[in-house]
Amino acid sequence: MPDWLEVGLRTLFAVIVLFFLTKLLGKRQVSQLSFFEYITGITIGSIAAYISLDTDKKWHLGLIALAVWITVSYLIEFIQLKSKRARDFIDFKSTVLIKDGKILEDNLKKERLTTDDLLSELRKKDVFKVADVEFALMEADGAINVLLTRENQPLTPKHLGVKVAPEKATQAVIMDGKVMDEPLETLGLTRSWLHGKLEKQGLTEKNVFLGQVDSYGELTVDLYDDNVHVPKPQDKPQLYALLKKCEADLELFSLSTKNNSAKKMYEQSSEQLQDLLQKLKPFIHC
Repeated sequence: MPDWLEVGLRTLFAVIVLFFLTKLLGKRQVSQLSFFEYITGITIGSIAAYISLDTDKKWHLGLIALAVWITVSYLIEFIQLKSKRARDFIDFKSTVLIKDGKILEDNLKKERLTTDDLLSELRKKDVFKVADVEFALMEADGAINVLLTRENQPLTPKHLGVKVAPEKATQAVIMDGKVMDEPLETLGLTRSWLHGKLEKQGLTEKNVFLGQVDSYGELTVDLYDDNVHVPKPQDKPQLYALLKKCEADLELFSLSTKNNSAKKMYEQSSEQLQDLLQKLKPFIHC
């Protein structure tokens, strides 16, 4: 067999074996790596290269070495799942870098980080002032997580005492010009509903590169033709305007009527609608 053909077949075989063995180890091998997983990844890659290129008669020994590395990695991950002591011994422990707005210099030296490195990582988290940081922690995988002081945290509806409905995941209902039936069923919608929404915008599914429906049933689309401007849906603003008009009409009726019972009824209805609008405003006012 020619060398070029043998190397090609071995490489293909090594890729297939490596694919299935990596699948066995799980998703962590392709996400943030721990210390041992980093070593394992480098070694497995080196062994796979050996299997592909070494043309002597003992290339199959590389498969044995590969299987041993994968087995050991799998066992270590299993032990880590069962024991915190094992996790702390095999991986690095988390290290506190900033506490109460003050840098812990000894921990910074321990992790071999300079002040410039720390400031750079903070800027990646949109933090430009160390005094604004309540707590900064370097994780076992090297990532730095930051907790801002309470007064510097972003304002949320909870801070304002506003209750919001739970948000469901937005579903992609059109992809590459084709309707996706499963996401539509998840939202309790049909193709007829989708086609109706598209017709309102003068579109067909074939014009749409990506179409998404949010938890409120609002369809947004990205077209193949980037020069075509698609107007934003106006259903929710129109509904808000209609409800505001109803509220104004009720107030007008209460002022114009001379019947006391009718006046009281209009006033109560207007107040109830006003309260309802306050609750609905985060959802329908755009």
